[in-house]
Amino acid sequence: MKRDSANQERVWCVDIIRTAAFSFLFMALILGGILPSSAEARRAPGKNIPESFSAISESANPAVVNISTVKIEKGGGRMFHRFFGNPGNPYGQDEEMRDFFDRFFGNRQQREYKHPSLGSGFIIDKDGYIVTNNHVIENADQIKVILSDEEEYDAEIVGRDSNTDIALIKIKPGRDLPTIKLGDSEALKVGEWVVAIGNPFAFGHTVTAGIVSAKGRVIGIGPYDDLIQTDASINPGNSGGPLLDMEGKVVGINTAIVAAGQGIGFAVPINLAKGVLDQLKEKGEVTRGWLGVKIQDLTEELTEYYGLKSRNGVLVRDVIPGDPADEAGIRPRDVIVEINGEKIEDMKELLAIIAATDVGDTVRIKAFRDGDYKTYRVKVGRRVEDQVAFRRQRNGSEDDLGLRVSEITPDSARRYNIDETEGVLIDAVDSNGQGADAGLRPGDIIKEIDRVPIRSIQQYRQIVRDAKKGETVILYVRRPNQRDMVVKLTK
Repeated sequence: MKRDSANQERVWCVDIIRTAAFSFLFMALILGGILPSSAEARRAPGKNIPESFSAISESANPAVVNISTVKIEKGGGRMFHRFFGNPGNPYGQDEEMRDFFDRFFGNRQQREYKHPSLGSGFIIDKDGYIVTNNHVIENADQIKVILSDEEEYDAEIVGRDSNTDIALIKIKPGRDLPTIKLGDSEALKVGEWVVAIGNPFAFGHTVTAGIVSAKGRVIGIGPYDDLIQTDASINPGNSGGPLLDMEGKVVGINTAIVAAGQGIGFAVPINLAKGVLDQLKEKGEVTRGWLGVKIQDLTEELTEYYGLKSRNGVLVRDVIPGDPADEAGIRPRDVIVEINGEKIEDMKELLAIIAATDVGDTVRIKAFRDGDYKTYRVKVGRRVEDQVAFRRQRNGSEDDLGLRVSEITPDSARRYNIDETEGVLIDAVDSNGQGADAGLRPGDIIKEIDRVPIRSIQQYRQIVRDAKKGETVILYVRRPNQRDMVVKLTK
């Protein structure tokens, strides 16, 4: 019995020593920084679900605002719009109906109709400077800002930039306002938690959370797309609101959603917005560099065709006469591979570099032409949006049917008030061509060609290319909010 008792005591002593040794080792690892403490593990971004987002919400909410706008239009109003479909033409396309309304209402004074819209924004300066989306306040006749304490103020536009969908507005509250700090979107990693605050469906301050799904997304909002994709719930009315990191700093401006998607939203990176906001605050507009070229990314086929070793670089499709690139000697079908010694991977990178270059500065552009590399010195010009739009229209390349088409993007869907996701959009029609004679116009959507559903630009172009000269091509076309039609064109 004594021997068994002694053995049992020895076992207990060994267990106690082992437990003490393990505890000592565990504490040493924590103190040495090899293992995180439980508190650190809870705080580690992207590794565990945060216990609460309330601290971020309480800190940011006072600086998040609701924005309501009113656009005043003259004309038939919403009733006519519903009956005849096209907001720009309340009479529709029926000539008899047009004559009827012209006869009975043409001499009457047109009434004014107010079209309200809602969005979000956030205060970045105690004096009342507020960031929002350009599309929230574009063409608005009245802009009202509602603070978190329900105080309302009229706002004025300081400046706006359609290319990045960013706008800066200002109110005059007569007191210091709460602000949100701007963070670093470059440091943001895919998989990290983010919080969105805004005014979805006019429900007022609403907080949602999710993760960063991807970075560098291009969805067609503008030429400088470099968006953050997130699954934090973003809905109509969230536009212009902040996307926050776990420190409560703004890393993005919520700007777009995928209509058919579940939990897919996009935000403008705050690092892209900072330079834009500085220029808007200082001079009310954004000045960007301009080369005067039309460009596209290289495909595998183009890379092989030119004998290049990689797809890094940008193909010059066209050069605008008299603009900086033309004067420097750059020609169509050149492949730009470097700017000031920095290698260019794609057109997004080229556009960003040139846009950030001061007007009047000279850049060295290295391009591949005819099996050899050449270097050009280009004096960067100023990008003028009206001039760019005019040149796009003037130099746009219509196809053999006299049409210029594009993919349906969130920007074009907003512009033409459409909710279609399949087909290709007609964005220009040759005024002297057969498409115009057949009644086609910008905003129409080509759904089928010769009974084949059209789902991409590439498919559309391939079918048009394969059609023989003189052959009839049958288009099934949808005019949003109005009618479908079949149009026969000859190649």
